[in-house]
Amino acid sequence: MNKYWEDKPLTDMTTSEWEGICDGCAKCCLHKFIDDEEAKEVATTDHIKPNEEIHYTNIACGLLNTKSCACTKYSERTKLVPECVKLTKDNLQDIFFMPPSCSYRRLHEGRGLPSWHPLLHKGKKSAMHKAGMSVRGKTVADHDVDLEKFEDYIAMWPVEDLD
Repeated sequence: MNKYWEDKPLTDMTTSEWEGICDGCAKCCLHKFIDDEEAKEVATTDHIKPNEEIHYTNIACGLLNTKSCACTKYSERTKLVPECVKLTKDNLQDIFFMPPSCSYRRLHEGRGLPSWHPLLHKGKKSAMHKAGMSVRGKTVADHDVDLEKFEDYIAMWPVEDLD
């Protein structure tokens, strides 16, 4: 097996290699918020201040198929959900919004792929699901909850990282 991710920086990967790094956990499809006492209204951001912390919820984007952990409108996602951030080589420095277990973040930080990554299991997601590292069976859809009460849905499992 060609372990291109061990020798090639993310910025040098081909489109297919880049896409292959995504572990498919779908944690990036969870609603997140930054606790900011100074904010007067809810708004999106592309940066985080040193004293701020990201809180993950178990509220998933309505486009997410939570069984397969895949977006049902992947190619249109950023048009249909304007706050959906497409991670690219150009915005990799802003990876703070990705969970610690994210394979892009792990490689960017020099931590390597996690032991449960599909690339290490013949492309299968079963090891990831078995390890509890995906959103499968842990979420509610954003169209089924009152997003004004997002504090009631704060979850710690999205920030867990096994290895």
